[in-house]
Amino acid sequence: MSAARRRFREDTDTVTFDFAPMVDIVLLLLIFFFLTSNLGARHNALPLDLPRASSTVQETPDLPIVSVSRTGQVFLNGQETTLTRLRGALEPLAKASGGVVGLRADERGNYGTVVRVMDEIKQAGGSRLALGTQPGGAAGEGAP
Repeated sequence: MSAARRRFREDTDTVTFDFAPMVDIVLLLLIFFFLTSNLGARHNALPLDLPRASSTVQETPDLPIVSVSRTGQVFLNGQETTLTRLRGALEPLAKASGGVVGLRADERGNYGTVVRVMDEIKQAGGSRLALGTQPGGAAGEGAP
């Protein structure tokens, strides 16, 4: 083989690796995982001490969730709101969910605030309530 042919073959045998497409794919995967991890955590963002129940049902993500904190603050899907604004914001969500609305209230919260929130949910078109509880604990546990 001539020297020119060997030189040509050596020049074409070098392999290069382009990192740009790999970096793009890794960044897209990171964005995907960040978005999906935040969607699942929206209901647990509020520090509520939910009452315990021996039988619980898994929460469905498409339900509108109204939360009441220990201090009486009202939240709709993790965003703070007031009782006066709750009905207007909840009406389209309750209609889309078929009238089912999730209610999560702190175990040691104000009972009067929870009843007022339940009344606003009813007036916004919520015909059925899904009450939020923690798994575990026997029925009647902690009763006076």
